[in-house]
Amino acid sequence: MTAAGIARLAGVGRAAVSNWRRRHADFPKPVGGTETSPSFALADVEAWLRAQGKLAEVPPRERVWQQLAGHPEGPVAALVHAGCVLLLIHDRPTLWLEASAGSDERLAAMLPAALDQVLDARFGTGPERTVATPIGPRLLPSAPLLRGTAELAAGPGARKTYEFLLGRHLDANPRQYTLTPDPLAELMAELAGPARTVLDPACGTGTLLRAAAATPRPGQELYGQDSDPALAALTALRLALGTDAAVRIAAGDSLRADARTGLRADAALCHPPFNERNWGHDELAYDPRWEYGFPARTESELAWVQHALARVRDGGTVVVLMPPAAASRRSGRRVRADLLRRGALRAVIALPVGAAPPYNIPLHVWVLRRPEKAPAQPGVLLADAGQFAGEGRGGPDWRSVRDAVLDAWGEFDRTGRLDDRPGLARCLPVIELLDDDVDLAPARHLPPPGATGDTGRLTDVRERLDETLRLTAELTPAPPGTGRAAPRRPLTTVGELARGGALVLRTGTNGGHARVPVLTDHDVLTGAGPSGALPESDEEPVLTEPGDVVVPVLGSGSVARVIDEATAGAALGRNLVLLRPDPVALDPWFLAGFLRGTANHRQASSYASTATRLDVRRLQLPRLPLDAQRGYGDRFRALDEFERALRLAGRLGEQLVRGMYDGLTDGTVDPGR
Repeated sequence: MTAAGIARLAGVGRAAVSNWRRRHADFPKPVGGTETSPSFALADVEAWLRAQGKLAEVPPRERVWQQLAGHPEGPVAALVHAGCVLLLIHDRPTLWLEASAGSDERLAAMLPAALDQVLDARFGTGPERTVATPIGPRLLPSAPLLRGTAELAAGPGARKTYEFLLGRHLDANPRQYTLTPDPLAELMAELAGPARTVLDPACGTGTLLRAAAATPRPGQELYGQDSDPALAALTALRLALGTDAAVRIAAGDSLRADARTGLRADAALCHPPFNERNWGHDELAYDPRWEYGFPARTESELAWVQHALARVRDGGTVVVLMPPAAASRRSGRRVRADLLRRGALRAVIALPVGAAPPYNIPLHVWVLRRPEKAPAQPGVLLADAGQFAGEGRGGPDWRSVRDAVLDAWGEFDRTGRLDDRPGLARCLPVIELLDDDVDLAPARHLPPPGATGDTGRLTDVRERLDETLRLTAELTPAPPGTGRAAPRRPLTTVGELARGGALVLRTGTNGGHARVPVLTDHDVLTGAGPSGALPESDEEPVLTEPGDVVVPVLGSGSVARVIDEATAGAALGRNLVLLRPDPVALDPWFLAGFLRGTANHRQASSYASTATRLDVRRLQLPRLPLDAQRGYGDRFRALDEFERALRLAGRLGEQLVRGMYDGLTDGTVDPGR
C-alpha cells in the first residue's frame, strides 16, 4: 500500500504520514515502489497504527482494496481473481464454501476446477473466452484477498462488491480508461430501443452494454470487443455479475481483428476512440465493411460507424458517440453523403458541454439504421440539447436532455416527420444537406429559439431585473460604524465543539447506494441547487438536513452555506464538510457567519503548490450564549439574502444583455426603441 492508502486507513492527510515516517524510528520500512513513491506491507502498517492508537480496526472494504492494490501481480490481475470468485459465489455458492473450507493451499488447489464450471457456463468453452481460469500457483498469493472479498460480499452481494472494487480501480487510474457516464449510456440505449442481441465493438468497461441490459429480454445476448485483453476480462465479469444475459466479450481490435464477422445484432452501441490516425487505413482499403465509402485516414470515427452498421441486421439500429468535427470535416463529406442518400443516418444529436470526456467539447450522438429499403422521402433529425448544460461540475441536466431528445426522436421515428422546435430539433430533408460540405452540425440548421429575441420574454426579464434591483437596494446593509475597537472575546474551535458534542462533523463520500441529487462544492460556491451524482457503491451517503452548515475544503474562498428546506435531503459531495449544530447550543447562521471570516479562513488553511486546503476543525468562533448568537445570526442571514439577490440580478442582467444582442441581430427588437 502507498502513503495515500495509509492516510485513508488512519483518516489523516498525506503530510501526517510523512511526519510519522520521519519522527518514528519503528515506522514500517518500505517493501517496494520507488524512493519518491514507496509501498508498504498492509499487515505491518496496520499493526503499527493499532499500536500507536491511531487505528481501531481496518474497515473490511479498505482492507480488501489495499490487498487488491498491493497484489504482487498488480491490481488488474487481482480484480480478475476477485471477480471470478464473486461470480462463483453468485452462481454456485456451495462450490465456494467447499473450496474455501480449509487452508489457503487447499483453496488454491480446488478453486480452478470450480471456476471452470462457472466460467464455461457463463462465457462458453471456445478459445475466444476472455476470462481464463487462474491456475493454482497464481491463486495462492490471492487467497487472503479472495477470502476477504467473499466476506465483503456477504452483506451487499457479489455484484455490488465487484462494482465497488472495479470503481475504485477506475477512479485510481483516470487516465488509463475512457469512461462513458451512466446517464449518457442510458440515453444511448433508449435511442437504440429494446434489443435481444446487442453489440459494442469498443466496449471498454461495459457501461453501454450494461445500460442495454437494464431492461432484460428473454434470451438476451451481449457481445463486446476491446483491444485491451485485461479490460475485456474485467468487463466480461462485470456484465456476468450484473445481468442474466449471455455475455460474449472478445479481446482484440474490432477494426483490424473483428471477432464478430458473422454477427447480425439487433442493435449496436459504441463509444469509439476519437481522432485515431493508426486505425488500419492502409491494410483495410478493400474491406467489405465500407459500404458507404472508404474512410479517410483522419476519419476513424466513420470507420467505426460503418463497422457497427455492418454488424447489425437489416433494420437494426446503431447509436454512436461522435466528436462534433465528424459532422462537418471535409474529409468525411462523401461518406456522410452516402449515409444520407441511402437512408442509413437517421439523426444527429448535439449533447451539452460536459456530457462525456473530453468534457469541454459538445459531443454528438449519431443514430443510424441499416436500410431495409430506400426511404420514399428521406429525412434526418437534427437536434441540439446544448441549452441543458449545467452550470457546475455536476454535468448537464440529464433529465431535461433525456426528455427533449427522446420525445423528438420518438415522434420522428414513428412518423418520419417532426414540426420545427426552435433551438431544439428539426426534421430536414436529405436533399437540403447534400451540398459541397454535407455539414450535419445541428446548430447550423436549427431555427433560432423563439424566446431568445422575443420582446415579450425580454420584457419579463427586464421586469424581474427591476424588481430584483429594488430588493437589492432594500437589502443593502447599513454602513458600519467607524472607530470601534475589536472586542476581546473568548474563542473556541470547530474541533473543540465537535468533541464537546455541540455539533457533529461529517465529510462527503465518494459514492453511495441512494439515487439522490448531490450537493457539490461548486454548488456551494455559486449558491446553486444540487447538480451532481454519486457513483453507485455500498457507502452510506451523508444526507443534508435543514440547519446544517456546509463548507468547501478546497480553494481560496471563504464560504459556508446553511442548508434550507429546498436543499435538504441532498447527498454531500466530495471536498465538502458538513457541520450539524445542536440547536440548543449553536445557532446555524451564527456558526456559518463566523466561519466565513477572511482572517479565520486564512489561519485555518494550508497551502500546496497548486491548491489551498481548509482544516475545518481549526476554524474559530466566539463563545457566546445562544441569545447573543441569534443576534449575530439574524445579521448573517440578512447578508446571505442580500448576496443571493445580487447573484440573481447578475444572472438576469446577463439574460437581458444576451436577449438584446440576439433580438437586434435577428430583427425581433427595433433599434429605435
